[in-house]
Amino acid sequence: MNKSIRVLHTEWSDGWGGQEIRIINEILAMRSLDVKVYLACTEYSQIRQKALENNIKFFCLPFKGNADMKTFFALKKIIRQHDIDIVNTHSGKDTWVGGLAAKLSGAKFIRTRHLSTPIRSSRTNFINELADYIFTTGESVRQDMIDNNRIRPDRIESIPTGIDAEIYQASNFNRDSCREQFGFQANQIIIGIVAVLRSFKRHDRFLKMVRYVLDVYSEKNIHFVIAGDGPQREKLVEMIDELDLNKHVSMLGHVSSVTELLCALDLFVLTSDSGEGVPQSVMQALLMNKAVVATSAGSTGDLHNGSNFIMVSKDSQLELNEACQKLVADETLRDQYAGRARDYVLERFSKDKMTENIMRIYLKLLS
Repeated sequence: MNKSIRVLHTEWSDGWGGQEIRIINEILAMRSLDVKVYLACTEYSQIRQKALENNIKFFCLPFKGNADMKTFFALKKIIRQHDIDIVNTHSGKDTWVGGLAAKLSGAKFIRTRHLSTPIRSSRTNFINELADYIFTTGESVRQDMIDNNRIRPDRIESIPTGIDAEIYQASNFNRDSCREQFGFQANQIIIGIVAVLRSFKRHDRFLKMVRYVLDVYSEKNIHFVIAGDGPQREKLVEMIDELDLNKHVSMLGHVSSVTELLCALDLFVLTSDSGEGVPQSVMQALLMNKAVVATSAGSTGDLHNGSNFIMVSKDSQLELNEACQKLVADETLRDQYAGRARDYVLERFSKDKMTENIMRIYLKLLS
């Protein structure tokens, strides 16, 4: 091609979690390959602030709903004025207006599906079928869309979120300093979850596990941390009080220094029952050589080689409790899982691999 590829990403969500992080990181990765990348988002979204910090050109639009004509016409104008080749949509509302604006403007339409929750199979929910190509962030999501949403296998591919392994490397950090930063005691076993406080992340199960572990090991010095913010915060504060966990659980809110927190942990836990692609938090914890217990939600299994972490059923509180109990009891076992954690992820989920696969599809669509 004689000119740089021009891509417009759309995202109506105002949150800041794995999906939004993927979008920003993908934009930065593709920009390094001379792709000109733009973002359309809402005025008060957190991704707008991240775009500003990273010098990403963005446009603020309402994204009021699937049939938001003001946003639809604004997107058509942006596509025309900036000679956009590809529109890549990321959530429900922006996929309808962004996808239709792309199709009616002559741009290619890519839909990225981040979550593992099923998409309605109704014939009226046809927007994904109009996409020129679909990216999913995990293999289970890809297969589900083929089976239930009439997506042709040659138009959909799993491209997991690539991660910068040099950032998530335990040798870059001093563990004692990281623990001191968060006020952890030297002899404490620290168990943590890093996730936006949304219902599908099932922090309630995390807290039930906390109560179980403390009841079994009342003599051990164990502390639990919840990092992240979101709409479930008040409910979780109430549950901590109901379960008498105030002395044992710290709610840290949004944590910008995730690498330092991961370094300070002894055990990382993911409790989701749905909604996951390939969870970035688990990837990060594994790259930081942490012992991990994670549910099988979404495409978590894509990260699992059978021995690098403990994967439990997404529907079983008992399995979650017992896995965490086993690792709390046995420091040697924790160390064994930590030692096996990094290599499998490093081989398959690098940022370079993600970038290579995305560029391959861009060139295929535009050839």
